[in-house]
Amino acid sequence: MNPLPPPAPPTAGAAAPTPADAVAHFFETLTPAALGQLDRIYTEGARFHDPFHSVQGLPAIRAIFEHMYGQLDAPRFVVRERLGDARQAFLIWDFFFYFRGQRRERRIHGSTHLRFAPDGRIREHRDYWDAAQEFYEQWPVLGALMRWLRRRVAAPGFEMEA
Repeated sequence: MNPLPPPAPPTAGAAAPTPADAVAHFFETLTPAALGQLDRIYTEGARFHDPFHSVQGLPAIRAIFEHMYGQLDAPRFVVRERLGDARQAFLIWDFFFYFRGQRRERRIHGSTHLRFAPDGRIREHRDYWDAAQEFYEQWPVLGALMRWLRRRVAAPGFEMEA
């Protein structure tokens, strides 16, 4: 199994692609058909953690992405920024999707910390995003409760923007 190749060869004078570049390209072009190629980007024993999951191993990581495609319409990632080296990287992204049967596109803004194995594949993947603000507040009843709690906890005059 070969690690995922970089998205494109560097042009004259450009920096060589990093593992973060390859990962960003993979996620921005991810499709259900590409899930069979996760072993090109993740090690067999990779760890994955986000606000809803904490799993280890390629089959468990694949199951999370399969579930995403089974529950959401048109999910896609847009990587806004990335930095890192051969050992680790940090990505800032937006995740766009539709709940099944709905016309309103949703967006989750988040970030990912990645640690790479020596071959450039991901050995640790941790997503950071605010499940309360980015997800729960989108639901009618639960959202009202979450917004009320946020207002109660915030320091006066420093409430977060909606």
